Amino acid sequence: MRYDDFRRSDNIDDRRDDGGFGGGGGGGFGLPIGGGRLGIGTVIVLGLIGWAVGIDPRILIGGAEILSGGGAPTYQTDSRTASRPKTGVPQDEMGSFVAGVLGEIDDRWSEIFSESGRRYAGPRIVLFRNATNGGRCGMAQAAMGPFYCPPDKQIFLDTAFFREVETRFRGCSGKACQFTQAYIIAHEAGHHVQNLLGILDRVNQMQRQAGSRAEANALQVRVELQADCLSGIWVNREQKKRPNFIEPGDIDAALQTASAIGDDTIQRKTQGRVVPDSFTHGSAEQRKRWFMIGYQQGSVQACNTFATDRL
Repeated sequence: MRYDDFRRSDNIDDRRDDGGFGGGGGGGFGLPIGGGRLGIGTVIVLGLIGWAVGIDPRILIGGAEILSGGGAPTYQTDSRTASRPKTGVPQDEMGSFVAGVLGEIDDRWSEIFSESGRRYAGPRIVLFRNATNGGRCGMAQAAMGPFYCPPDKQIFLDTAFFREVETRFRGCSGKACQFTQAYIIAHEAGHHVQNLLGILDRVNQMQRQAGSRAEANALQVRVELQADCLSGIWVNREQKKRPNFIEPGDIDAALQTASAIGDDTIQRKTQGRVVPDSFTHGSAEQRKRWFMIGYQQGSVQACNTFATDRL
């Protein structure tokens, strides 16, 4: 993936130097210090599973604490004063990469929205290490993986997650992992697009009215597959703008990642069986298929996962 000429967005809140206790400019926040004394390895694994299958990792971690005999997790507030977060384009290589991907995502979606007479305002990316204040979405922890916070229009990202995708999930390898990282950011930005279009609000209302957990999960699958499709649209539009930005193996890397984090893949690895009713992100094949629909067609209309019987 070639990104040297990407426009670097300055819509970055860099809290990585806050030592894992960044509060976004002041104030403490709750840190889980569960009485069950779960090991950090267990917490990370539970967090990754939660991110991949769409379950709030704090629920998994809290449940494991209770099962381990420690009762409900307790919290303590860090009283140290956080250093003021740095905003703007980060100067390190990883920070510059994230800023470049965000800049191009914003530019392409601005063009797409403009075509239909809309105005696009991009999300802010919060870079952090270990844990930070997640605003109206609660505490952000590295073990939770990247996530989008709709009320604040922010993407929270600990870039250490990229290494987990490569080493633990086997979602990519070598230089092609850069494109995988861009795909992950573009997927979260896809949720931002859904937020701006009112899709997330409508789905939330439908989920509240759902008659079962399986029905609510099925709606969430359509949300996630649409975000995969929207990430494919960005790649399509970026390739038209910069025909040489994709290198051999990049698309295969994105498909490998989509497969590695499919609900069926995760369930097979963690519980030895697949339970489709519990899917929240879609199967490996579904995730690959919808990314490719977005990539090949480059049309928002083609990404209407809510109007098809074939996911």
